[in-house]
Amino acid sequence: MAYNFFAMISRMKYIERWALMRNSRPENLCEHSLEVAMIAHALCVIGNVRYGKNLNAEKAALIGLYHDASEIITGDMPTPIKYYNEDLKNAYKQVEAIADVQLLHKLPDDLQPVYREIFKTQEGEDEAYMRRLVKAADKLSAFIKCIEEKNAGNCEFRTAEKSTLSSLNKLKRELPEVMDFMDDFLEPYGKTLDELS
Repeated sequence: MAYNFFAMISRMKYIERWALMRNSRPENLCEHSLEVAMIAHALCVIGNVRYGKNLNAEKAALIGLYHDASEIITGDMPTPIKYYNEDLKNAYKQVEAIADVQLLHKLPDDLQPVYREIFKTQEGEDEAYMRRLVKAADKLSAFIKCIEEKNAGNCEFRTAEKSTLSSLNKLKRELPEVMDFMDDFLEPYGKTLDELS
């Protein structure tokens, strides 16, 4: 019997983000997920090295890779709609949870528990904190997209940049790893290749 899980996951490359906005360069879910995975890993490494935490950076990277996998089934819901009010937010979370279960059922039974640990939050304080860092990595990735669009001369992302930065400023007060990433790594995203070399 053939299982559809990875064939479905490979379709993330067809899900375009920021669908309601004019993009100077389209971004698909695969690209975004890779960036979130790398940033989530970095945030956990910062937490472990600089703040004495015991976070599973490798698991954070895996969660980052799969964090939006449900959108293969649901599509990318624009943020203003998804977070319009608590009722819509909760309803969409339920839809995402159902989509995650559908994806997990596309794996053989013996592999499902391993992937369920990636898709579903496990018990424990470190686990909860690590998943908060993955969500922060998602915000950082969105902010980076805004920077890239602004540097390309696209004013369309002005409001998104402002609201995302506001969210990040709140997060960095609660998560010192976010503050460190922003201080240490964010500014070069505005540079040209020659300036980075």
